[in-house]
Amino acid sequence: MEALARSQDRVMFGPALLYARDVLEELERESADALVINRTLYGAMAAAEKAALPFAVLMPGIYEVPHPGVPPIGLGLMPARTPLGRLRDRTLGRVLGYLYGRGLPAFNAARSQLGLEPLGHPWEQFDRAGRVLILTSEAFDFPARRLPPNVRYIGPQLDEPIWAEPWRSPWPEDHPDPLVVVGFSTTPQNQAPVLGKTIEAFGGLRMRGLVTTGPALDPASFEAPDNVVVLRSVAHAQVFPQASAVVTHGGHGTVIRALRQGIPLVCVPMGRDQGDDAARVVARGAGLRLSKGASMAKIREAIRRVVDDPSFREGAYALSLAIGADIREHRGVRELECLVTRSEVARTNARPSEKSASQRNQ
Repeated sequence: MEALARSQDRVMFGPALLYARDVLEELERESADALVINRTLYGAMAAAEKAALPFAVLMPGIYEVPHPGVPPIGLGLMPARTPLGRLRDRTLGRVLGYLYGRGLPAFNAARSQLGLEPLGHPWEQFDRAGRVLILTSEAFDFPARRLPPNVRYIGPQLDEPIWAEPWRSPWPEDHPDPLVVVGFSTTPQNQAPVLGKTIEAFGGLRMRGLVTTGPALDPASFEAPDNVVVLRSVAHAQVFPQASAVVTHGGHGTVIRALRQGIPLVCVPMGRDQGDDAARVVARGAGLRLSKGASMAKIREAIRRVVDDPSFREGAYALSLAIGADIREHRGVRELECLVTRSEVARTNARPSEKSASQRNQ
């Protein structure tokens, strides 16, 4: 709740007018045919509306707006299967709508300064986008009974972060023990205790552990058994094809990169969208979910299960096929081209009517 309130005040709605003016000033310097905007930058969306430019909203994971048939995000809920569960989803959806709606006065004040009409809820801004592009696979997200007509799943974007380092295995290529990659959040989430327990868990496993701390933690601060290597980072695309399992906080990027390779997961969510990602992993039979308070013994047993039970790899492999197809189809490029083409057609069609109006006035 506190993090959402800070995000609203400092990113989404509080500085919306400043963001809008920045975008409009940039458009004065260099014209554009369309805008592509992160889903938190409501001020940039208002600027696109002010400039009468088509725009696409990017959601870098699952679809976040409450919609029929899917539990609201934030609590890592599984889909409802009973009337009581559906009541739960409706109630929590209203709560989530209320929480986001608290930013409406600030956002409408910004819209008013731009000469735009007020909205009834911030999420109505998404309805004004030509496209809302979901950067994950539809096969990964929970199926919805109904989505807005401008929403499209375009598949994940799997570029490596610029700080990911190349990796050279310290083990021989023919090493018989399975390789398990461990990676928690790249930003501080108090992940050190869970990471420490996970490293300790390898002491009782005939497996190799490759642990990445990310930039938030120092690899030297962890003691590791002989079968574990602790590094700052590695390129996932380089090491995941060799892995038998991945242990992660459940961030969308790590989860989807693992599933792209058909690798099962042990997810230990710590906040943000991680519980929701973990719920989808479990629902697809591609891994297990543990609480961040899980004991070292439970972490060890979960790793053993996802490596030894072939059903988890089968679930991950099924998703890998869908993710691979999405990546090959380049849907995002096509949707953006369509957005610009529709805008050009609309402008072309408008010109004769404008001319006729001018002639009538004369």
